[in-house]
Amino acid sequence: MSAGRKVVLVDYGVGNLLSVSRALAACGGEVEQTGDPARVAAADRLVLPGVGAFGDCMAELERRGLGEPVRRFAGTGRPMLGICVGMQILFETGEEFGSHAGLGLLPGAVGAIPPVAADGTRRKIPHIGWNALRPAPAGRGWAGSILEDVAPGESVYFVHSFSARPGDDGDRLAEADHDGFAVTAAVGRGNLFGCQFHPEKSGPVGLRILSRFLAC
Repeated sequence: MSAGRKVVLVDYGVGNLLSVSRALAACGGEVEQTGDPARVAAADRLVLPGVGAFGDCMAELERRGLGEPVRRFAGTGRPMLGICVGMQILFETGEEFGSHAGLGLLPGAVGAIPPVAADGTRRKIPHIGWNALRPAPAGRGWAGSILEDVAPGESVYFVHSFSARPGDDGDRLAEADHDGFAVTAAVGRGNLFGCQFHPEKSGPVGLRILSRFLAC
């Protein structure tokens, strides 16, 4: 367990920093927003937000010299959480508007949610709204993860059109059903966690998730 509840929120010009910062503070976190590579690399805990397109987020992260510090941080074993596109870029590649390299911290790719279901009906894209979390069939379970205090069936808030396809099914913590498609809702491996949904917009459930992350 890490000492204290200090957390660095990576500021790279992408993501709703204010709402994430307020949610972390409401959970007792001592939040520092920074785009300083040295501060990112030295953090006790790291939160990587992200809104928009995969490639744009990665380009901005690299342009600001933050890609390598984030990768180095991930290798320290200290807790790290990616939110929305911040979760997606933990993977090797993203397929939004072409193929783009991600941080490569987790094996797998991020692809579009299929617009047509198996029965031929069209899905609503983007996926927006509240959906229930369920354990991923091949996952490692929620004990010891950021979802430890969440009961299967509790709902969280999503806004996205792309979904991660982990190369290792064991990295999928949770999924959510969107018109018959199993969205990768949360991932975890060791010290790395990711939420496709927005915990900062998910009410008491989201705050429990962030509190558990701060306790890691």
